[in-house]
Amino acid sequence: MADLSRRLLLMSAPAGVLAAPALAQAPLTRPIRLIIPWAPGGTTDILGRIVAEPLSQALGQPVLVENRTGASGNIGSDVVAKAAPDGQTLLFGSMSTHAMNHALMRSMPFDGVADFTPLAMLGFAINTMVIHPSVPAQTVPEFIAYARANPEKIAYASSGPGSTNHLCAALLENMTGIRMVHVSYRGGQPAVTDTVGGQTQLFFSAATQTMPHVEGGRLRLLAVTEGARWSRQPNTPTVGESVPGYEMGVWYGAFGPKGMDPALQQRLNVELNRIMAIPAIKERLGGMGVDWAPESTEAFSRRLHADAEKWGALIRRLGIEAS
Repeated sequence: MADLSRRLLLMSAPAGVLAAPALAQAPLTRPIRLIIPWAPGGTTDILGRIVAEPLSQALGQPVLVENRTGASGNIGSDVVAKAAPDGQTLLFGSMSTHAMNHALMRSMPFDGVADFTPLAMLGFAINTMVIHPSVPAQTVPEFIAYARANPEKIAYASSGPGSTNHLCAALLENMTGIRMVHVSYRGGQPAVTDTVGGQTQLFFSAATQTMPHVEGGRLRLLAVTEGARWSRQPNTPTVGESVPGYEMGVWYGAFGPKGMDPALQQRLNVELNRIMAIPAIKERLGGMGVDWAPESTEAFSRRLHADAEKWGALIRRLGIEAS
């Protein structure tokens, strides 16, 4: 009787309503592993733990967050790359693992593009361009003019060769012709500390790391590196407004193994976008410097391919290798 009632309901439903039930047919029959390839407490881990409970309710199965760290995100990502494409093993990954590691590392256990099914864009970690107040520049054009007039007098900090901090500055050099000095640190904290202290003068990093120093007057915010302005700082320009074509969007995304059923892929995209739009979740992520960026699976796939090509080409051209 239940099956008959369901068939009658579907027969009587308007045509436009049938799409949602159709997406729900892919079976998920046991607890879902949500792999986070980074340590507990980081942005990706927090994202996973925020999303796990509402995703569990939507899918009708427990979603178990599992941190599998190491090798710059490769160990956890490889677990998903080699899993069955049945939706029972998912990944919350980042741009670096899927669009950069293939060029930074001499050997990779997977292809960051070909070995995954892109499910949903989860958001951008707002990435800032900050300088020490001793640098006589209030804007990106003024900074470029100063750096051009003083070649190799500006030192920029990074958390290591091939890090997003490093690549942001290398891209700026590449696109403007300025010459600076790269100072590599073991992690972001000593890099920001030395920029605050004036040992280095330029740092590109997440807003969560830099904004407390900006608000305290110890660093000067010039721009953000995304393609659009930061919703919480709408008067702060993007680097690309002064350097056309410049963009470094440090994104987080949800993936499954390659070969997932398209209906299940679309279902997960719909559910993840719905969850990320929940006001309390948007507000919490915004407080962490993460802007939600809803995309279809097709748009996310295009972004993945484009970023892998863009950053791979730059990394190879500059001869950068991960430390």
